[in-house]
Amino acid sequence: MTMVNAYDAASDTSLDPEDKALIARRAKALGPAYRLFYEEPLHLVRGQGAWVWDKAGNKYLDAYNNVASLGHCHPHVVRAISEQLGVLNTHTRYLHDGVVDYAERLLATMPDALGHVMFTCTGSEANDLALRIARSYTRRQGVIVTRLAYHGLSESVSELSPSLGEFVPRGPRVRLIDAPNSLTVPPEEQGARLAADLAAAIAEMRQDGIEPAAFIVDTVFSSDGLYPDPVGFLKPAVDLIRAEGGIFIADEVQPGFARTGDAFWGFQRHELVPDMVTMGKPMGNGFPVSGTAMQPHLVQEFGEKARYFNTFGGNPVAAAAGMAVLDVIEDEGLQENSRRVGAAMKAGLQDIAAKRDDIGEVRGAGLFLAVECVSDRSTNAPDGALARFVVNHLRRNGVLISATGPGANILKIRPPLILNDSEAAQFVDAVRAAFAAV
Repeated sequence: MTMVNAYDAASDTSLDPEDKALIARRAKALGPAYRLFYEEPLHLVRGQGAWVWDKAGNKYLDAYNNVASLGHCHPHVVRAISEQLGVLNTHTRYLHDGVVDYAERLLATMPDALGHVMFTCTGSEANDLALRIARSYTRRQGVIVTRLAYHGLSESVSELSPSLGEFVPRGPRVRLIDAPNSLTVPPEEQGARLAADLAAAIAEMRQDGIEPAAFIVDTVFSSDGLYPDPVGFLKPAVDLIRAEGGIFIADEVQPGFARTGDAFWGFQRHELVPDMVTMGKPMGNGFPVSGTAMQPHLVQEFGEKARYFNTFGGNPVAAAAGMAVLDVIEDEGLQENSRRVGAAMKAGLQDIAAKRDDIGEVRGAGLFLAVECVSDRSTNAPDGALARFVVNHLRRNGVLISATGPGANILKIRPPLILNDSEAAQFVDAVRAAFAAV
């Protein structure tokens, strides 16, 4: 997974000398662990709305980068950050209205049972904090995640992120289960299958003397290949982990903040109230802010005995960025825009799929869509080469997406929530042209 849609310097023959030199400098300064997207990497210099521009002035529709969930450089967010940065930026050991105002407004978007939120800087930190609290509360260690999950990069949560690859170790306290798969499991069986797999993982864990502390999932299973439906299929697994003494953590870093259109949070689509909710990327539209919301009883003892402090988590500028994001989602009607424009895009992609034998399925919710590339529909065998071709054809023709899934064969599409009808139509036309060029 770590190499999906990555630049390979060994096979490069196309880059201009200046970019080749910059890549060499980058490798020397940053080391070997970083990756670049696309067969021909992009050298970006500017962004606005749903678009980014490279150094030559070429324009690209950004249908992948959900960090800028409201579009690049949204003026309201930029203004809020700039104004607060010019007044005060400090930590949460001082009183500040803005931090409390934001916490209250953010919690108001969630079920009443989620009564506290603790701020961090990254999704990795949010999941790390959730894990600490879960293990402290349950007095247990075991965690169950899906087979290609991604929950962060710190040492403690990288073992919960099998999508990082086999090199990242997973100890005996972590178990993997299959994600939902709408190509192989009928919709009416998804919930029972997921719960049965979870039960088997818990039993296996207990054979090693480990008790389950938590079941954590990205509520649309985006790294596994995007499986948001059918609505409600998560409930049997959540009921099970609670019956077995563990808690349910909803990772909303990707599905949260109106992305799915029909709900503000991915867990709401399943009519669930999580024990904990983790958030990240879209919260500040590019400013580093994240958080962990929780039911208060979970953190009572932890707060009394361990306390919590994060120098930059929840600072006044981060709170201003977060408040501005909520303003824009509400004032510009972006949840409804995500639902409406996403439905139109999905219909357009389904029209393409209906005329082809190499698209197994189009699925998604709101402005989070997936197109599964297969060798043919009789087997639905994954075709990673086809996905790679489409991704790079789109890049060469001014549209940016990526790929995911165990076969690296699933197109992953996440345009900003401000995407308009014209841009959505351009996107569908570009995808149609890419498949036609196969």
